[in-house]
Amino acid sequence: MIDPIAKLLGEWSQTINAYSAIMRIALSLVLASILGWERSNKRHAAGLRTFIVVCIACTCAVVLDLFLSAEGAKFFAISAASIVGIAIITVNSILYSSRNQIKGLTTSVSLWAAGLLGIAIGAGYYTFGLAYFVILIIGLSLFPRLETYLKNRSNHFEIHLELKNVAALQDFVSKARGIGLNIDDIELNTAYIKSGLSVYTISLTVLDKELKNKTHQELIEELSKLDYVWYIEEIQ
Repeated sequence: MIDPIAKLLGEWSQTINAYSAIMRIALSLVLASILGWERSNKRHAAGLRTFIVVCIACTCAVVLDLFLSAEGAKFFAISAASIVGIAIITVNSILYSSRNQIKGLTTSVSLWAAGLLGIAIGAGYYTFGLAYFVILIIGLSLFPRLETYLKNRSNHFEIHLELKNVAALQDFVSKARGIGLNIDDIELNTAYIKSGLSVYTISLTVLDKELKNKTHQELIEELSKLDYVWYIEEIQ
């Protein structure tokens, strides 16, 4: 199959040579820069340089494999190794905070996706690569708003709760049930044992019909007004 964009550019872009290799690396640089800027703009851990390095590295891996295959190599070993390496890096970049929140999951998956983008461009599938890039950037830029809206309207959510003393837990449970919230699960957060606070991760379900019209933030603000609550926030 001949790539439509490669067909427009000419035969030189369809085969592997010095000029097509440089163009593929340059295209990867541009697309990775946009992805990295989007992540950096939202202050995520992996930013502009990380995305550029990952995407270009995968593009170069494919280009090298194509050069080697022209010399008789039968297996794309460099490309396969690069994907495995990126997978290991992205898994290790996922962190769990003391509040039982997963940090860096989207950025880690985005890095892996950037690696696949680099491979597509390096292989000369320009049209597929650009279409994939557009879908990816739309997903990263626009879907978070939809995700936030859906989460705020969900009947189930988790909170990080810091109480001033252990005895206040029973009062909090009674208050939550009294306003129409069901306590699904309570887990003691051991990371705060020596802090002087009683800290918990609590799963809640909205039962009251009137409460279902409120966002999670509105419910949390109401609970935060309790005298024995030191701090409370939703776990994303």
